[in-house]
Amino acid sequence: MKLMFASDLHGSLTATERVLDIFTHSGAEWLMLLGDFLNHGPRNPLPEAYQPAEVAGRLNVFSRQMVAVRGNCDSEVDQMLLDFPITAPWQQQRLFLKHGHLYHPQHLPPLQAGDVLVYGHTHLPVAERHGEVYCFNPGSVSLPKGGNVPSYGMLSQGELQVLPLMGGEPIAQVTISH
Repeated sequence: MKLMFASDLHGSLTATERVLDIFTHSGAEWLMLLGDFLNHGPRNPLPEAYQPAEVAGRLNVFSRQMVAVRGNCDSEVDQMLLDFPITAPWQQQRLFLKHGHLYHPQHLPPLQAGDVLVYGHTHLPVAERHGEVYCFNPGSVSLPKGGNVPSYGMLSQGELQVLPLMGGEPIAQVTISH
C-alpha cells in the first residue's frame, strides 16, 4: 500500500492544488491529512492564495480517498465546509496519526516497538527512528519553518520520505524495519 501525507494547508489554495496534483499522479491509495486545513491561525501570516472555502471545495472532491485528523487551528465551523470527518483523531494499527500539538516526539502516545507516530503542527520535516518507534512529520505544504521548503510525505514499500512540494530529492527518509 502506498500512502501520501500532507500537513498544515492553512487555507492555501496554491499549496492544496499542488498537493492534490501530486497525489493524483503519485499512485498513492490514500491521502493522509494531518490537520490545519482551512484556518491560518493567529500566530501565522496569511499563506499564499489564502482561500479557505476554495480549499474545502478542492479537498471534498477527494473525500473518499482521504483520512484526516483535526489540527489545533481546525474547528467545528471548518467541519461544516468539509465532506470528510476531521473532528476525531484516527489511528491505524501501526500508524498513529495526530496533528502534533498534543503528541510529538517529546511526548509520545502509547506506542509499541516498530509503530510510527505521524504528525504535523511544527511545520518541520522529520523522518527518524526515536528509540523503538519511528517519528514522521511531512513538514508544511503552505508555511514551512526552519528555512525548509514546502513539503509532503510518502510511505511506500516500508520507506517513509519527506519530499519537496515542487519536486526534487527527499529532504528526509527512514526505512521502517519490521
